[in-house]
Amino acid sequence: MRFKHLFFLALTSVATVSGFSVAHADIGPIRIGLTCPFTGGSAPMGESLRNAVRLAVEEINWKGGLLGRQIELVERDDEGNPDKGRALAQELIEREKVIATIGSCNTGVVLKNMDLYQKARIPLLVPVATGVAITTTFANHPEHYIFRTAANDEIQARLVAQEAVERRGLGKLAVFHDTTAYGLQGRDFLLAELFKVGVKPVHVEGFPLGVKDLSAALG
Repeated sequence: MRFKHLFFLALTSVATVSGFSVAHADIGPIRIGLTCPFTGGSAPMGESLRNAVRLAVEEINWKGGLLGRQIELVERDDEGNPDKGRALAQELIEREKVIATIGSCNTGVVLKNMDLYQKARIPLLVPVATGVAITTTFANHPEHYIFRTAANDEIQARLVAQEAVERRGLGKLAVFHDTTAYGLQGRDFLLAELFKVGVKPVHVEGFPLGVKDLSAALG
C-alpha cells in the first residue's frame, strides 16, 4: 500500500475518533501536528518522514482534502530530545489546537510525551519509533489514543535473530546498540531472541547516538 493511501486511511480514522465530520467544512483547515528530529543525530529519519508527509498532504489537499477540509501541517523539530518533545507536545495540544499529531522518530521522545496526548484524548500516530511500551502502556484503558504503523522492537528482534541464525547459520555474533531508549530496548529484545535460538553473543557494546566509527570495538 502506498504511503499516501495508508496516511489517508489513518487520518480518516483520526478525524473520526476526534469527532470531526463533513458538517464542519466551513470552519477552516484540519490542523495536524508533525514532530520529528529535523536536526541532530536522528535528522535523516525525521527529514524522510517530513518529506513523505508533505507529499501525502499536498496530494490529499489537491484532491479536495479530508472530509471536505484542507489539511494544515504544524511542523516542529524535537531534535530527538525527550524533554523538548514533551514541551512541543504541550504546545501543539494547548496552543496550536491540533486534532492529532504524527511523530516521533525516537522511542524516548514518544514515551516522554504520549501521556499528554492520552490525557487530552488527541490521537498520536507513531510512524517510526518502535519501542514496545508505546502501544502497550495504555492498551488496557477503555479508550486509548496512541497508534503505530511500524513493527515494534520485539517483532524486529525476532526477525533479525531468525535471519542471522536460522537462515544464514551464523553462530558467532556481536551486538552493537546505541544508548537511547530505542537502542537499549532493542538490545534486550535481541538478546532474548538470540537466547531462544541458542546463541550467546561474543560481545555486546553500547555507544552514544551519532558515533560513526566503531573500528576500535571491532578490533
